[in-house]
Amino acid sequence: QVQLVESGGGSVQPGGSLRLSCAASRSIGGSTCMGWFRQAPGKEREGVGTVYMRGGTTYYVDSVKGRFTISQDNAKNTVYLQMNNLKPEDTAMYYCAARYFAGDYCPINLQSYYTYWGQGTQVTVSS
Repeated sequence: QVQLVESGGGSVQPGGSLRLSCAASRSIGGSTCMGWFRQAPGKEREGVGTVYMRGGTTYYVDSVKGRFTISQDNAKNTVYLQMNNLKPEDTAMYYCAARYFAGDYCPINLQSYYTYWGQGTQVTVSS
């Protein structure tokens, strides 16, 4: 009954920036975990970052710390992934995911925890 729609992907040169959006069809402002994940061709899907919507606590995988930032707009039921200083290894399909009635820790590398998934938006970083 929940739909997630990602947008904002595209092609950029190394060092460029993109801002991804994930809009949910239901409220995500309470005890909800929202996560960003990505999958490159030939590789398994990996976690990028998560946010606990009540309070806004975020977690990031080491490879994106200092470059990527998750933010939220509870009134719009939307979370964002600001990606700066993009690298070729960031090239992937990016997905957002949600878990309602979550605990206060949103795991990055436990994908089965998330019960709703968007269809993804492609990010390509190349020179």
